[in-house]
Amino acid sequence: MTDGDLPLMDIGPDRAVVEAACAAPMLDQVLAWSAINSGSRNLTGLKTVASGLADAFSVLPGEMTMSGAAAVTSVDADGRENAMPLGDNILLTVRPEAPLQLLFTGHMDTVFPADSAFRHCRMDGDLLNGPGVADMKGGIAVMLAALRAFEGSPLHDRIGYQVVLNSDEEIGSPGSAPLLRQAAQGKQAAFTYEPSALPDGTLAGARPGSGNFSIIVTGRSAHAGRNPADGRNALLAAADIALRLEQLVGEGLSVNPARIDGGGPNNVVPDHAILRVNIRPVSAERQQLAEASMAHIIGEVARMRDVSIHIHGGFGRPPKTLDAQALALLDLVSACGRRLAQRIGWRDTGGVCDGNNIAACGVPVVDTMGVRGGAIHSPDEYLIVPSLAERASLTALLLCTLAREGMPRLT
Repeated sequence: MTDGDLPLMDIGPDRAVVEAACAAPMLDQVLAWSAINSGSRNLTGLKTVASGLADAFSVLPGEMTMSGAAAVTSVDADGRENAMPLGDNILLTVRPEAPLQLLFTGHMDTVFPADSAFRHCRMDGDLLNGPGVADMKGGIAVMLAALRAFEGSPLHDRIGYQVVLNSDEEIGSPGSAPLLRQAAQGKQAAFTYEPSALPDGTLAGARPGSGNFSIIVTGRSAHAGRNPADGRNALLAAADIALRLEQLVGEGLSVNPARIDGGGPNNVVPDHAILRVNIRPVSAERQQLAEASMAHIIGEVARMRDVSIHIHGGFGRPPKTLDAQALALLDLVSACGRRLAQRIGWRDTGGVCDGNNIAACGVPVVDTMGVRGGAIHSPDEYLIVPSLAERASLTALLLCTLAREGMPRLT
């Protein structure tokens, strides 16, 4: 956030790069990309927006490829496990021989399905309301503007990087997780362009992990009037599991039983149910505790209710904690902000993103380098338009600083 109380420090030889980043046509790009529905399951829309992004990023040097999604499955309401079709992902590799290697990531998908009524952008003063403007087509525009400007720096040869733009982040990155792991190898730092944690520009610090599970319960049907005792009620078993899982909620662990699919006519004991659950641990230890507790609960319910239970899913987002390297990188971003008269702090958050996956590879990551905005995942989503230039200038100065000084040293 720009703050009149913060003096703009001399950015000297980096001024031209910073000014070039601010001058990029970011707003026009956001308007064009947000006009294309790219919900995570809208393969046609994702293909269209991927083509536009590939054209836009082709101004950067290096090799660009389209990477297909890894094979993943989902469970439908009938309990059948089916292949989940996902969009392709963009991978750009620039100067892999440079001494300092960085990773930049963003996602092209949004939470709005193909039939969403939220389709158009509307400007109201400095606010732009529209699907995905903050989360995160604005962030992608910021990333591109900064990288393109940095290519004009006399220091650009000191930094090599990869850019990953994936198509399934909003559903947990199941198909792009292997690509993220591969891209994180050998990187000294990473930056993800999710919107800021707060509209004032605050960055996200630590994040919990996240696991999504479909717990498939198979019982035995029977007539609800003639011989109910012969049945094994799958719906009750699923509800029993949900209530027991709720008891695990405590410090460092949240559990959200979100939905039960199943059941049937009132006069039939239901033999089928699926419980959908999200679990968020703040640490690896809490994740292990959740896994062990869930296994115990499911085993006990299966025995007591004489049903069979199958679990589909897992912890796709590992917990992201802040080690010394991560804190040093946050400090550097904050210091660059001060040089630009931007007051930038950070706070822990309950959300998850690709930054979780990158941090799990041992790479320090700042994962809210995107625009300031808010109300994401809703029809009220908005982007604060001046933050396009603010955040592009921040990344541009950060790149120049890293090229000149290298990674921050740990004290």
